[in-house]
Amino acid sequence: MKVLFAAAEAHPFIKTGGLADVIGALPKALKAAGVDVRVILPKYKGIPEKYSAQMEHVATLEVPIGWRNQYCGIEKVVFEGIPVYFVDNEYYFGRDGIYGYMDDGERFAYFNRAVLECLPAISFQPDVIHCHDWHAAVVPLLLQAHYRHNPFYSEMRTVFTIHNLLYQGVFPYTVLGELLGLDDSYFLGVEYYGNVNYMKGGIVYSDHVTTVSPTYADEIRTPYYGYGLDGLLTARSDALSGIVNGIDTKSYNPSSDNAIFTKYRSNLAKKAENKLGLQQELGLPVAPYIPMVAMVTRLVDSKGLDLLTRVMDELLYYDDIQFVLLGTGDEAYERWFREAQWRYPTKLSSQITFSDALSRKIYAASDMFLMPSKFEPCGISQLLALRYGSIPVVRETGGLNDTVQAYKEETGEGNGFTFKDYNAHDMMYTLRRAVSFYHKPEHWKKVTKNAFSGDYSWNVSAQQYIDIYNKITVDAEE
Repeated sequence: MKVLFAAAEAHPFIKTGGLADVIGALPKALKAAGVDVRVILPKYKGIPEKYSAQMEHVATLEVPIGWRNQYCGIEKVVFEGIPVYFVDNEYYFGRDGIYGYMDDGERFAYFNRAVLECLPAISFQPDVIHCHDWHAAVVPLLLQAHYRHNPFYSEMRTVFTIHNLLYQGVFPYTVLGELLGLDDSYFLGVEYYGNVNYMKGGIVYSDHVTTVSPTYADEIRTPYYGYGLDGLLTARSDALSGIVNGIDTKSYNPSSDNAIFTKYRSNLAKKAENKLGLQQELGLPVAPYIPMVAMVTRLVDSKGLDLLTRVMDELLYYDDIQFVLLGTGDEAYERWFREAQWRYPTKLSSQITFSDALSRKIYAASDMFLMPSKFEPCGISQLLALRYGSIPVVRETGGLNDTVQAYKEETGEGNGFTFKDYNAHDMMYTLRRAVSFYHKPEHWKKVTKNAFSGDYSWNVSAQQYIDIYNKITVDAEE
């Protein structure tokens, strides 16, 4: 089985969120299971020099964008056994950042077309092209419209994965002809209130659609979570699967992580040494008995920060806890947490920055990890927290519902604490309940043991993807 991953970002080359972690880790699990898997990305200006210096130029070609042909260079790095190709065009990708430009519709139309155009030049004929999120969503449409008649492409099948349905890549109608080179017979498959919706094209034209948790696969078929595509997703429910993400358990391993203060496997006393180290580093009172609650998150509404800001003063005024927050995002939230730290300097540390090393220290140091998300397609942070023995306190939505089971004191089952309604006081009650169990060592040992003993690797999920690849290629032959 030969599979090409097409995506906009991948760890460690370029990252803005969880998508990059998936593209960095899942191919390695597929390779370990015997799949010939490769990855293709845009070559951004922001890729660190230590990687760009290793790139080997393997092909030069021209990519049609509507009525024009644009230069395309293909460069290659083999990283941890995975061949990774980079689409090089300075005009489209030689800029700061990844997204957010007025011509994103053109930039990613070019990338999607380049993915297909370059395959003969790099001598790779995949059985399946696995496309991720809206940035690679029109590959299945372009394959069907422009390439299916060519014997080189005729047997290729496509999988499209929705990582976050909120971001769909919606552009003006003119994109259809001027950038994608398509006539109006294809408009219905991408039409969205008179515009062109790239993600809709991925859903309509791919052979199979996946998303990143079973609960999210159900949620996006409802109006509240579907963002206008719930009817389409319901119509495609026979070809829609929810597969929970994993994490790179080799990289994220508290027994070998060089970023944390003290390495440990499941020893809570050793884990507590990380709390003392972080308290000292962040200028909080050094006190092993005070429960530390953490968030590592983007500071945006969807992460439930409106719930937290509503009750944070009450929590920090009345409760004997410490709260550590790491993240960047909306300016209003950044300002709010900076000001809250000024009000509670001995209880709150607001780290308004991005730091992989500090995030690992926080996972290792914290006792509880809060994720009160409005929606969470899968979530990786709760899996990292569990891996490091930080007990998740989460809202029952998306992948949080699939990966965090509420602790039951009667049976000792469960690896976290959960609440259902999107309500600030439900969240606060659940967090206080978790804190109460922290002060009951016999229960805290059970819930942390459950967290440490979970399998958060990609192994099971990788096999589920392989099953889908096999099914769509067999169906094609029949």
